[in-house]
Amino acid sequence: MGVATAPSGPAAEPDRTGPGRAHWLRVARETADDLATDAVAREQAGKAPFDEVSRLRESGLLTLLVPAELGGGGADWPTAYAVVRDIAAADGAIGQLLGCHYFLSWSARFLTGSPAAARLQRESATEQWCWGGGLARQEPPLTLARTSAGHLLDGRQSYATGVLVADRLAVRAVRDDTGEPLAVIVDPARHGVGVDGDDDTFGQRLAAGGSVEFDRVPVAADDVLGSLSVDEDVLSPPAALASPIGRLLSVQLRLGMAEGVLAEAREYSRAGRSPRHPSWQAGPSPDPQVLSAYGELTVLTRSASALADQAQEAVRGGLARGEDLTYDEYAETSVLVSMAEAAATRAVQESTARALDVIGTRSASSRLGFDRFWRNARTHTLYEPVAHRLRDVGDYFLNGTHPPFVLPV
Repeated sequence: MGVATAPSGPAAEPDRTGPGRAHWLRVARETADDLATDAVAREQAGKAPFDEVSRLRESGLLTLLVPAELGGGGADWPTAYAVVRDIAAADGAIGQLLGCHYFLSWSARFLTGSPAAARLQRESATEQWCWGGGLARQEPPLTLARTSAGHLLDGRQSYATGVLVADRLAVRAVRDDTGEPLAVIVDPARHGVGVDGDDDTFGQRLAAGGSVEFDRVPVAADDVLGSLSVDEDVLSPPAALASPIGRLLSVQLRLGMAEGVLAEAREYSRAGRSPRHPSWQAGPSPDPQVLSAYGELTVLTRSASALADQAQEAVRGGLARGEDLTYDEYAETSVLVSMAEAAATRAVQESTARALDVIGTRSASSRLGFDRFWRNARTHTLYEPVAHRLRDVGDYFLNGTHPPFVLPV
């Protein structure tokens, strides 16, 4: 289902609001159902997700966050979070791919001036770009050297999502003369760009992750989005919201995977037989251990979801305040997101592991594919660990220390 358009007519005005939240949630559910039908086979094949990206493109979900007047879906972040969560419940890797795309394609709005951001978003919507890459700090960093014609980009970007299927890459580089970190856009088809797929990962195989080598790649001035400096005189509170906004996508991804494995395990438990009592007939399980396990995991996931809702409301409020947002308000929002990250991590790790125990030995069958949930969740949480976030929460609670500006991997 594509993006709804305004009716034709001599007095028609451009649609500045987009189709609306209900439309996008319906599209996300239809797309998730479509992805779920062959999720096991696709995950086991492990091919680059060109077909999956085509499904997202045809549904209109790639342009969800682009303003309607620029040719996009005109949706807001709460809608994008709900979409990522729905997609992740069906396919965690594609949920990660889509979340990364949303964050990177939106970043121009906060990191560069309005005319340049509008140009990028209009072009992205028109061409239906899929974005990949990453803006998190890495060592050694990519370097950006100034030349008379613009800049040259050099170095190797370690693991980044979406690079195998991306139409545009957004990466972090430091100026070789000042060391200032900058966000840079690169066309992966440019001479000097080499992409290596991460083909030996045990999870998130369809997130199109890999490494990118840049060898004196020309970068125009317009493709340098802006500074990623954490200095308070450079990074305003509204711009700093990029950190909790991006990390909240990871929270929704984890919650989606937790809800997805519980939904599949429930359906299997209803249709199959108890692993501990094979003589019991199919239907609602009377096994008290099974019931207790589902109860605990439901409480764990719902609790994490409630924290995520609080964090999402704080992000929404921060965006609404705009330039009136203070550093103290930003810090409170960032800490709430850190709390949601920790809760969602525990929920997805517990749910994806214990669902296998509930189902029993039959969960070891590759045909059923239950293992993909655990592998996907464990891979993602390895790249996005929460130990530092818990330390930030404790430091804020005890000492009132503002959390650092951290972008998602």
